Amino acid sequence: MESQNTPTSILSNLGIAALNPMQQEAREVILRDPDVLLLAPTGSGKTLGFLLPVLHLLKTDQPTVQCLILTPTRELALQIETVWKKMGTGFKSSVCYGGHPMATEIQNLTQPPAVLIGTPGRIADHLSRHTFDPNGIHTLVLDEFDKSLELGFHDQMAFIIKPLRNLKKRVLVSATSGLAIPDFTGVRSPTRVDFIPKEEQDNGLTIRRVVSPETDKLDTLVRLIGSLNSESALIFCNLRETAEQLSTFLNRQGIRTAFYHGGLEQDDRERALILFRNGSVRYLITTDLAARGLDIPEMKHVIHYQLPLHEHEFVHRNGRTARMHATGTAYLLLNPNEDQPRYVSDSLEELPLADHYPLPEPPDFQTIYVSGGKKNKLNKVDIVGFFSQKGGLEKGDLGLIEVKDFSSFAAVRTTKVAGLLARVKDEKMKGKKYKIELAR
Repeated sequence: MESQNTPTSILSNLGIAALNPMQQEAREVILRDPDVLLLAPTGSGKTLGFLLPVLHLLKTDQPTVQCLILTPTRELALQIETVWKKMGTGFKSSVCYGGHPMATEIQNLTQPPAVLIGTPGRIADHLSRHTFDPNGIHTLVLDEFDKSLELGFHDQMAFIIKPLRNLKKRVLVSATSGLAIPDFTGVRSPTRVDFIPKEEQDNGLTIRRVVSPETDKLDTLVRLIGSLNSESALIFCNLRETAEQLSTFLNRQGIRTAFYHGGLEQDDRERALILFRNGSVRYLITTDLAARGLDIPEMKHVIHYQLPLHEHEFVHRNGRTARMHATGTAYLLLNPNEDQPRYVSDSLEELPLADHYPLPEPPDFQTIYVSGGKKNKLNKVDIVGFFSQKGGLEKGDLGLIEVKDFSSFAAVRTTKVAGLLARVKDEKMKGKKYKIELAR
C-alpha cells in the first residue's frame, strides 16, 4: 500500500504555496527514473525536491528502513530531518551522526524508521554493529555527495552501499556541476535535473576586491565591517584556528562575533548558529563548513578573509548571498603579497575604504538559555507565555525562539534582558523550575 499523503497537504504543513520549477521536475524524474543526478544552487530547495518523491516511494506495510539518506555533515542531516518532520508524513525518521549518543540511536533503531538520515561515518558504524537491516532499503539519496568525498568519506560510503542489494532508486544531489560520479555509487547514466545557472554571476551577485596594506589584513577587515552599516555578514577563513583567532580579535575590538567550524562540539556549533540566526551576533566567522547545507539567513554580505583553494568552494561560499533573485556582495580581502586565484576575474572592481568607520551598532537582541526543551514537554508557546506573564516582556521584545530536545534559546531585546532574568529567577514554568540565563 502506497502513502496517501497529498502534495497539497505537505505544502500546507511547510507553509509553501507551490513547488518551484526545480522541485516539480525533480519530483517527476525521481519517481520515474532509477538513477537521478539533481543539481541546483544552495538555497533553492533541493531537500524538498528529493523528499517529496521519496515520500511517495514509501510503503506503509513495510516495517524496515526503506530510504537511506547520506549527508556530509551533522547540520545537514538535522536539517533534512526537520523538513521531513514538518511535512507531517506519518512515516518515522531517525537521524544518526557523530557526537550523537550511540545508545540513543540504537534505541531509536529498534523500531526501524522508514527514512534513515545520517553521516557516512556513523551509518557505517551502525552497519558494522548490525543495528538495522539494510535489505529493505529500496531508495538511496546521497546529498551533497561531492562534499562527502572531499571530507574523506569515500571508503565509508562504498562500505555502506555495497550491501544494499535491493536498491531500485539512486539519487545524487549537489550544488556543483561537472562532477565525476564514483563507481561505488552504482550510478552509470543518470537522468540529470540541472538547475545550476550557466552564468554564475547572473544572479545578482557583485564581487569586489578589497586591498589591505597590511599582511595580516585585520585593520582592513575592521574597516570593511564598519562600512557595512551594521548589516550582517559571513566571514570565511580556510583554517579553524584562524576563525577562532579572528573572532577573538573582533570581539576585543567591540564587534560581536561567533565562530563556527568542524572541530567544535555539536552543542557549541548549534549555539553559534542560533546566535547568528536570531541576530544576537551579526558576524559569523567560519570555515567552508558553513558554505552550504546550513539553515542560516540570507546574507547581503560574504567576506573572504582567506580565499579557498578551489573554485567550487568559492562558488558555494558566494551562494550564501544573492539567492532566489536577491542581490548581494562578496568581498575578496587581499594583501599585497597574495596572488589572486586564477578562478577570480582580473577585472574585478576595487572597493576603496575610508581610513575610519564607526563600529557596528551592538545587536538589538541577546539570547536567553532555558534548560528544558521538547523532551521536557516545553514548546514555543510555553516560553512566550512564561516570558510575557512572569517576565514582563511585551510584543516586540521577543525574537526567534528555538526549542531543542533538552534546551531552548530565545532572542530577547537587549534592553529587557536584565529585568526578565530578575523577574523569572524564582518562577516555575509548567510547574517546574528551569535554569534561565544569558547564553554564552
